[in-house]
Amino acid sequence: MTRTHGLIGRRSFLHLAGMGGLGVAAAAGNGLIWHSEDALAQSPATSPAKPQPVSPDSALKLLLEGNARFVDGKRQNPHQSRLRLQETAVAQYPFASILGCADSRVPSEIVFDQGLGDLFVVRVAGNVASQTAIGSLEFSTAVLGSQLIVVVGHSRCGAVMAAIKGDPLPGRIGVFVEEIKPAVARVRAKTGDLQQNAIVANVQYQAQKLAESSTILADLIQAGKLKIVGGRYDLATGKFVIVT
Repeated sequence: MTRTHGLIGRRSFLHLAGMGGLGVAAAAGNGLIWHSEDALAQSPATSPAKPQPVSPDSALKLLLEGNARFVDGKRQNPHQSRLRLQETAVAQYPFASILGCADSRVPSEIVFDQGLGDLFVVRVAGNVASQTAIGSLEFSTAVLGSQLIVVVGHSRCGAVMAAIKGDPLPGRIGVFVEEIKPAVARVRAKTGDLQQNAIVANVQYQAQKLAESSTILADLIQAGKLKIVGGRYDLATGKFVIVT
């Protein structure tokens, strides 16, 4: 079995997945891309040295330090050079994965002061742990070796507010809103600001869903190779606070 970053390799991952979902996409075309990337990564003339996997606690520390720089206006803008561009064209080893909201005001690489290849980011309105999001995060952890997943919710989240109101919604907007309603139900009777309570509850609910809905993620957690945490980002201050 091939291994990448100490975990299962791309082709082994697709084999274990039974060529379902992500595997079908790979067979249709992405597999050729991954195959080419593997070949390039094995070329000693072009491949950067494979870094050691970053532990969950160390990865979280890097994110929190980066956010502190962002809040203080002292961003370092790391890993954004031409050399880094060339390195990440050959292979990627993100030290953390983010499940964040698609809101344009919460770009992960900026608010955590990271660069090319540092973060594997999945963004969907309401930071919902949809089946597609879960599959993407299975890939980032089991194949790419990321040992930390951070669910990033934020203040004034429109998706959460829509879930609180519960009004009928057009098109497919209601699909992801329905995924938030169980979190809202947990805190409707709680004292305090319902919107703020619901935003935190949604982060906690989606983080729990990740851990409970994926055998791959659950196994990595059990093996000590993955941690899932959640936090709230404040749009006004730029500060990210852990809530799980």
